[in-house]
Amino acid sequence: MTTADPTAAVLLAQGELTVRGRIREASNAALYCTVTHEGREAACIYKPVAGERPLWDFPDGTLAGREVAAYLVSEATGWGLVPPTVLRDGPHGEGMCQLWVETAPDSELLALVDGEEPGPGWKAIGFAEVGGGRTALLVHADDERLRRLAVLDAVINNADRKGGHLLPAPDGRLHGIDHGVTFHVEDKLRTLLWGWAGEPLTGEAREVLEALGKALAEGGPLAASLAPLITPAEIEATRARVASLLASGLHPEPGGDWPAIPWPPV
Repeated sequence: MTTADPTAAVLLAQGELTVRGRIREASNAALYCTVTHEGREAACIYKPVAGERPLWDFPDGTLAGREVAAYLVSEATGWGLVPPTVLRDGPHGEGMCQLWVETAPDSELLALVDGEEPGPGWKAIGFAEVGGGRTALLVHADDERLRRLAVLDAVINNADRKGGHLLPAPDGRLHGIDHGVTFHVEDKLRTLLWGWAGEPLTGEAREVLEALGKALAEGGPLAASLAPLITPAEIEATRARVASLLASGLHPEPGGDWPAIPWPPV
């Protein structure tokens, strides 16, 4: 099953979850599962609320809902950047369930290069220590899929866009995962995708933001869908971020009150 399958969300929501293993690298409990329903089966990730570690700046027990909210905003853009994600009961209680994404081999989206310029086809992020007293320039691909994801991250206020959260699929689609620390009312954008900072938004991005603004208006369909998942203040802050992006017409730039790049970056 691909992420573009319109029945994926139904399978995730209604199917029987069977835990197959645990992803130990994850900071919160992340269980690799299969989900079966009416003769269909797919692999998925299940993150129970009970397995969320407390954070100082996000209310306890809210990360799963934020992951689903990020998926709903992604769907509203029409870009399909977040794999199908639902909130449901499971073997360890309520949690987020997201379709597993198989990644394409040899899809280079990040690189370290010598010198001070990124070179054709790349965008500079910043300098990184690579050992032996040497530094190298960390770059990301000048890829329209990444540029769309940078816009989505600005809208949802993603505080943790690491390189490992970028999943290029064999069908050419790009997906972003791990959206538990999003939608905060304070500016917490922290990402590797700063390559377009200060540059004008594309015409496509402006059209998408206009549509998002309407869908997020009070009584709008997206606002109604987000209401059970994030707070009214967080929905209002999302509206404000969309309006700010449209007013400036530019990709946001790093602020001075919050680290601009997540750690570890990859």
